[in-house]
Amino acid sequence: MTFSLSHLDALESEAVHIFREVAGEFERPVILFSGGKDSIVMLHLALKAFAPAPVPFTLLHVDTGHNFPEVLEYRDRTVEKHGLRLHVASVQDYIDRGVLRERPDGTRNPLQTLPLTEKIQSERFDAVFGGGRRDEEKARAKERVFSLRDEFSQWDPRRQRPELWNLYNGRHAPGEHVRVFPLSNWTELDVWQYIAREGIELPDIYFAHYREVFNRGGMWLTAGEWGGPKADETVEKRQVRYRTVGDMSCTGAVDSEAATLDDVIAEIAASRLTERGATRADDKLSEAAMEDRKREGYF
Repeated sequence: MTFSLSHLDALESEAVHIFREVAGEFERPVILFSGGKDSIVMLHLALKAFAPAPVPFTLLHVDTGHNFPEVLEYRDRTVEKHGLRLHVASVQDYIDRGVLRERPDGTRNPLQTLPLTEKIQSERFDAVFGGGRRDEEKARAKERVFSLRDEFSQWDPRRQRPELWNLYNGRHAPGEHVRVFPLSNWTELDVWQYIAREGIELPDIYFAHYREVFNRGGMWLTAGEWGGPKADETVEKRQVRYRTVGDMSCTGAVDSEAATLDDVIAEIAASRLTERGATRADDKLSEAAMEDRKREGYF
């Protein structure tokens, strides 16, 4: 009899191996956890990797101050449920101290880099788990599973290391650290199918609901104190859902009737646009917007 793993089992096994490899190689790893679906799946995998022992990592969230309330509520509830420690790096704190300035367009996503990199340095994290996937965006497609960052948290594509036979090189000089991407080989559809298989709870924002939104740049944005809507932008109530969540000022909703996991999976399977390409305004600032931010220290 021939035994073979299913597609999702193979992805899960690879991710569990990565978590255990980091636990064995590094002294102070941390998991980026925002309450978004990819970080939720990452935490679920980490819990599986070390059960019945507790997860040997703390969590980190860079809070822009413009996050969706229902996502923050989920974040805090999950941290309490599993008895985890959460570090929060606040963009608002940097603005209040005059270190960062608000952008004219109101979006704070590009402002996350400094709070993130300074928190990594101050806490001496040497491995930082992120939920980036190669199918999301072309700059992320260049990443290895272990991505070396220099002492300034900057990314140089020329310093990418080969990862033959799933052998990961975590060597780094003092002050450097490694960004780790356990979901690198997953697609958006894989994530949703895994969520369905494992019965993972998500914030309701990922499913169809009625919400007051307005159109800007071809995207449905949620009104908020960040600077929307403008005088010529009309707020209307629509049935929408979010494919990805982040800063409210640049994360768009999509028209949708997908109210269940099966509905969402069918919708994603039929889509021809990546989630970031369809709903993230910050990735449309320039052709190389994501790569520019990654070079500066962003994920």
